Amino acid sequence: MPLLENQLTELRSYVERRGWTPVEYVDRGVSGAKDRRPALDELHKAARRRRYDVLVCWRLDRLGRNLRHLILLLDELPALGIAFVTLGEGIDTGTPAGRLQRHILSAIAEFERSRIQERVVAGLARARAQGKRLGRRGRDVPDEQLAAVRGLPVRETARRLGIPRRPSSGRWPENLPN
Repeated sequence: MPLLENQLTELRSYVERRGWTPVEYVDRGVSGAKDRRPALDELHKAARRRRYDVLVCWRLDRLGRNLRHLILLLDELPALGIAFVTLGEGIDTGTPAGRLQRHILSAIAEFERSRIQERVVAGLARARAQGKRLGRRGRDVPDEQLAAVRGLPVRETARRLGIPRRPSSGRWPENLPN
């Protein structure tokens, strides 16, 4: 993995020039597209425990390839008092320009989340207009199971039948008594 070693060499040199004590979190052989990676999970835990003051990464795409996931992490760091530096993009949230870059990235991510939400709402409206039923299908409960729960409160009835108290479809099974 010469590329990984090149990245680590550059990161180590950067950290050494600043006189910082390095702690490395490296996922080897794990796709950066995954939100959950062993070293990344450790990095999150260490951040919440304030085990480091600055997170330095080679490039943003090394930290995460999912913009939403990346922005959530970048928004969490300042709340924990942790600065963020990326060598490839020249972002350093310890500087005013770096904080501006982080805010711009966050604004873009928020915009994208809103656009996705708009598309989902439009898709649901179109499906309803076409007469499609949304949500889970209702299911019938056998009569012998119904007899065993007749007269019980709704919460207990749902628990015994293994169905939600408030069905996501907005409907109880067809043959369930009210």
